[in-house]
Amino acid sequence: MLRPAACLFDLDGLLLDTEPLHGRAWSEAGLAFGVQLSEGQLLGLRGRRRLDNARQVIAWIEAEGVKPPSTEELLAVQQPIARHLLPMAEPMEGAPELLARCQDLAIPMALVTSSTSSSVALKSAPHPWLELLETRVYGDDPDLGSGKPAPDAFQLAALRLGHNPIDCWAFEDSQAGTLAALAAGCRVHVLLPAGVGQENYPAAAHCLRSLRELGL
Repeated sequence: MLRPAACLFDLDGLLLDTEPLHGRAWSEAGLAFGVQLSEGQLLGLRGRRRLDNARQVIAWIEAEGVKPPSTEELLAVQQPIARHLLPMAEPMEGAPELLARCQDLAIPMALVTSSTSSSVALKSAPHPWLELLETRVYGDDPDLGSGKPAPDAFQLAALRLGHNPIDCWAFEDSQAGTLAALAAGCRVHVLLPAGVGQENYPAAAHCLRSLRELGL
């Protein structure tokens, strides 16, 4: 089996089971301003940067005819909820073993996340196995241009590892992240969220129901 030059890993919903917790925080924030966000809307927020999501939620609130909050007002509600919930996240099935396997095979790895560095520190504190990901691109990285679904984050991670993105495997769960990795030229493996079918992703993506399915 031809192995990748490097592996580029998303975090939320791929390595840690944080997406339901993020969704709950955005849902409760929306309710605080009088709007119930749908499951489809919450799914669409996955994989994107916090400020991008805040702007989207504000637009949805305004579309319901409700006076929208400012970004600061919305995040003042959403962030304390998220900070309370996120340290409770468990590893996704097979995630610690996959990182250990890459280390055993001497495959370079990088974290490519839309989360800020402080958010990653909060979520990863209970999970020392994530320290295997020494090379990192955060959502607030000063060298990052546009966030997912733009390809910038994956291109930057590959550059830092010294490899061409087309020789890298990217691991994602969100639609935005999948589009970003494909646009960067990576071979993309998608861990499908519960209840979501592969028809929701580009045909070029290789879909998995568990990281344990991956042969490496």
